[in-house]
Amino acid sequence: MDDPTTPDPHSAPSSGRGRRGPRPEPGGGTEAQAKDVCLRLLTDRARSRAELATKLAEKGFTAEITERTLDRLAAVGLVDDADFAQQWVRSRHLYAGKGKRAIALELRRKGIGQQDAAEALDQIDSDDERERAVELVRKKLRTQPPLPTEGDRREIAAERDRLVRRLVGMLARRGYSQGMAFDVVRSELAEFGSDADGFENG
Repeated sequence: MDDPTTPDPHSAPSSGRGRRGPRPEPGGGTEAQAKDVCLRLLTDRARSRAELATKLAEKGFTAEITERTLDRLAAVGLVDDADFAQQWVRSRHLYAGKGKRAIALELRRKGIGQQDAAEALDQIDSDDERERAVELVRKKLRTQPPLPTEGDRREIAAERDRLVRRLVGMLARRGYSQGMAFDVVRSELAEFGSDADGFENG
């Protein structure tokens, strides 16, 4: 016996949810409807082809309709993974402070091909990455109380350890290599007034 609480996957969606725009027809939907969905998504922000394909699949469009729609949008330049990757790398590095490793992972998750991702990531060289890491550490240190210079040496060292680990962890979560993270933190803490020479990479 059918479970009356289980929605019929082929039934039309409820009209009481207030969503705008055309809905896919049972069994898929038209190419015009798929195009409309994509254009509304692209108005919000640039998206990769894989992201759009996933959204169309979620809305019930067939693979054939999805491919034809995305091919047509690509032909007029509205879907361009290479351009998307370039924009994404610039934005995530400049505004989110992400390192190359983290951005590369994000691009993979968005379905960007290896070549497009590599070319986009080439925008960031080691000097750019270090400069952004320095900015992140300095921002954190502006809200950090001065480290103690008097008292029990073990307590002073432990406090310094905690700060270094916290700053290195912050950079690591943003995709910076451990070697660069420790080097930047040591350098900035030296200017901050703390001797960080005792820390090793690892």
